[in-house]
Parts: sequence; structure tokens; C-alpha cells
Amino acid sequence: MKRILVIQHKMIGDVLITSLLCENLKKSYPEATIDYLVNSNTLPVLENNPYIDNLIVFNEKEQKGFLNLIKFSESVSKNNYDVIVDAYSKLQSWVNVFMNKAPVKISYKKPGREFIYTNNIEKHEEAKSHLGLSIEHRLALLQPFGITNPIATEPKLYLTEQEIEIAKQTFKNHKVDSSRKTVMISLLGSDETKTYPLDQMAKMVNHIGANYNVNILFNYFPSQKEQALVVYNQLNDITKSKVYFDLLGDDLRSFIAIANECDIIVGNDGGAINMSKAVGKKSFIIFSPWIDKNVWATFEDGINHVSVHLKDYHPEKFIDLNNRKIKKEVNSFYSLFDFELFKIKLDEFLIKHI
Repeated sequence: MKRILVIQHKMIGDVLITSLLCENLKKSYPEATIDYLVNSNTLPVLENNPYIDNLIVFNEKEQKGFLNLIKFSESVSKNNYDVIVDAYSKLQSWVNVFMNKAPVKISYKKPGREFIYTNNIEKHEEAKSHLGLSIEHRLALLQPFGITNPIATEPKLYLTEQEIEIAKQTFKNHKVDSSRKTVMISLLGSDETKTYPLDQMAKMVNHIGANYNVNILFNYFPSQKEQALVVYNQLNDITKSKVYFDLLGDDLRSFIAIANECDIIVGNDGGAINMSKAVGKKSFIIFSPWIDKNVWATFEDGINHVSVHLKDYHPEKFIDLNNRKIKKEVNSFYSLFDFELFKIKLDEFLIKHI
């Protein structure tokens, strides 16, 4: 086996978790070349990863449209892969895989798509371990290689000493109280349908600030400052005194380094949570009503990693509804998701770690 291509389009969390395939394959086949095809916006989470030989970059703006996708797929096929592992398994990757001459093509079993692949892996519906379905499904793609007990099961991010030192200095510059533990708040989801209502978020942050002697950082992009201020302006003076509102990273790598200096992360599910976990931080996640907690609640052990979902408290509201229907009415579901529902659970988590 000389050259293997792993494919994972789209979001940061997906790309980070799928990087586990690269690590396991490189450890099992150290002489093989491991290439990883990802979207350009996710590259920062793969910097310095020692298990990836080459990154094949898909730029969604430049390669938009079916003809451009075909041209891109033709260029990728020139690398003469022995094996392709498609963890994305949607149109963008189907075209790529179909046009490729690799003798072995592995992905998930989907009706009407089996002919594209030589190995179609069944997804299971219930998690078999604390890893969560999103990780278990990806590790299942290693089965055709004979890898049934993967060595690597937790995705990792790789910071340089310089990045770590800059983050430490940033904390000093902002006069962060080093005698206290630091809580990162995952303030906003990747879009509105994945963002816990800001008034309820403010309640939660106020509760943390009023009851725990901690530093509080907000995770948001400069372009999201107005939304962050909506939360900040609802905080009481005690909590505001603990919030370092302007302590932000300039880019994704600096955010990762800042997350590395925190102790725990609390808030919306998304890239910030996944990146914080990948630098070893404990997490308390609030899932959007339309997201499947069973898939994305990785490493859930009730101690270091805890999550809440409206379904935990109002299962009757979800009967006979799929995620698509819930997403269309996500605001009405969020209106039921009061902070008081999970305040005790959050306290149990915080008491263990602060």
C-alpha cells in the first residue's frame, strides 16, 4: 500500500474528528503516504499534524459548480491512490471517488451509492462506547484495513511552543488572574439554529460569575461582537468584573492557543468545543434541539465531558419528528430550553472542576 487518500469536506469539527483516520493509518502503515482532502477553511486545525503527509485543498468558492468539481477530481486522480476513504459521502466526494481509479474505495453504505465503492460500511444507530457515534462511525471505516482496535481514538491539535508562549503572554497583557481557573464560554454556534438563546446564555454566564471564583472568556469572532455584547450587557457587575471581553484570538490558531490556556469550556456545540477537547479541555455542551446528541456527544462520561439537550427534559416534544422538521421550528424548541432546566447539572460539573 503506497498512497491513501482520506476525504472529509465541510466543517471544522468533522475535519478534526476524521483526522483520526490519518493518524491510525499512518501508525499502521508508516511507509504509506497519507493525503487528506479538506475544505480550505479548516486548514488551521491540521497544522503541524505529524500523521498527514499532504493536504489536498478544496476551495468552495473557486471550485464551485459541477464542471469545476470535475476538473478538481481529475487533478486529484492523477495522484494514483491505492485506497480512498470517503468519510463525507455526499455529492462533492461522490464525484471525486467515482472519477478516481483507486482499486479500493471505502465509505458508508447508502442506498443507490454502493456501486461507487468497493467497501460499504454500515452505520450503527446506538453508541457502543463513550467515544460517541461521530467517532465510532469514522473508526469503522478502518475495518477493511483490518484495523479493528484503533490506536488513536481522540483527535488532537498540535500547537508550537511559540503559539503557546504568545497565548500565555496575551493572558498576562490582559491581566488575567492566574490564581483562578478560566472558563471559556462558547457563546455562539456556527449559525442561529445552533445558538442557545442569548438571554438564556446571559442567565447561565451570570450564574457562573455569581457563584464561582473564575475568569470568564467569550469565544466569538470580531464580526460577532454585537451579538457578544447582547450577552455582556445583560450581565451583573460582579460577573462583568470576571469577564475578559476583549481577550480574543486574531485567527483560528490563536483561538486554539487561548483555549489551551483555559481549564474548561461551556456553551454551544460546535468547532470551539471540538477544538477545546482536542487540546485536552473538559466540556459542558448545550446542544441545539435539531442536532443529534448521540452523534456529537463525544467522550461523554458524566464527569469530564457532559452535555444537555432539550430532549433530555422534554422527550415528548420530539415524538415523530426528524431533525429537518425540528430545525424549521428551532426557535419554538429553544423557547422551552430554559437555563433552569440544567442549572443543577451545570453546577455538578463546575464543582468537580473549579
